[in-house]
Amino acid sequence: MLAIGGNALAPGHARGTLEEQQANATKIARLAVRMMEQGWRVVLTHGNGPQVGNLALQHEGGAAAAVIPAQPLFVLGAMTQGQIGHMLTIALRNAVGDATPVAPLLTHVVVDARDPAIARPTKPIGPFFSSDRARILAEQRGWQIVDDAGRGFRRVVPSPQPVEILEGPAIRTLVDRGFLVVAAGGGGIPVVRRGRRLEGFDAVIDKDLTAALLATTVGASALLLLTGIDRVMLDFGTPAERPVGEMTLEEARAYLAEGQFPPGSMGPKVLGAIRFLEANGRRHGGGRSAIITSARRAAAALAGVPEGNPAGTRIVARRPSRARASS
Repeated sequence: MLAIGGNALAPGHARGTLEEQQANATKIARLAVRMMEQGWRVVLTHGNGPQVGNLALQHEGGAAAAVIPAQPLFVLGAMTQGQIGHMLTIALRNAVGDATPVAPLLTHVVVDARDPAIARPTKPIGPFFSSDRARILAEQRGWQIVDDAGRGFRRVVPSPQPVEILEGPAIRTLVDRGFLVVAAGGGGIPVVRRGRRLEGFDAVIDKDLTAALLATTVGASALLLLTGIDRVMLDFGTPAERPVGEMTLEEARAYLAEGQFPPGSMGPKVLGAIRFLEANGRRHGGGRSAIITSARRAAAALAGVPEGNPAGTRIVARRPSRARASS
């Protein structure tokens, strides 16, 4: 299971042109090929932060907003799933040829309408507004808008927990039949159940938590979470800063509780790894691992390197005993 961020396609320093994103998609496809050469079957999921932010800006920040009706956030999420799924599929097909079929799948993720996070929107989304425009949008659309660090006013939306991946059985079937699947982009399109009906819901589901749920759903042996650094750091930004090559599930829980991994940065990745290992420990007796690393170290991290020079940060249910390790 390979999870990449939306910034992997459109980094903050880039303009986000189609050509830039296509070039970055090609790099991701090459990584997927290296994983397949190591014997892995790959399911790929991705973020969409820059892309959905740009769409929101087009819908709300330009002159066209007065002529063309703006779409709900969950529809923008669906649009970016199609956009990024297209780019990744073309790059993957060009990399693997006809030997491995590629299937991008529009993916809906159920959230609980009673999730406490829904009453506490915290995730900034879309463009910045003036105070007057923000007040009008809040009144007209019922949005919650906050002052974003003095830079202007932005809409904030809930970030509820992922409960169920609607297309999970279809994804599992495709993987079992040898497809390279692209799914659950941007954390999935949020939907809620209203009795027997499903409805789209304006929220942002954390992509790393959805990746953990998807990895569990398809029975993945490993969850590979890509980020901008090679390894997770403890005491980040202090003189005691140090990288971590391996953590047990118990250690990861303790570090997270200590506040070592803030919610706005490494926290969701570590939490996603914890949830993946917890779920698969119950199903498979702990024989799974989660790895957090950069794209350049991903293949080495999956292959394993000498203990003294680990690639990435591996999180495991438990360390093997010395007797078991030597057998």
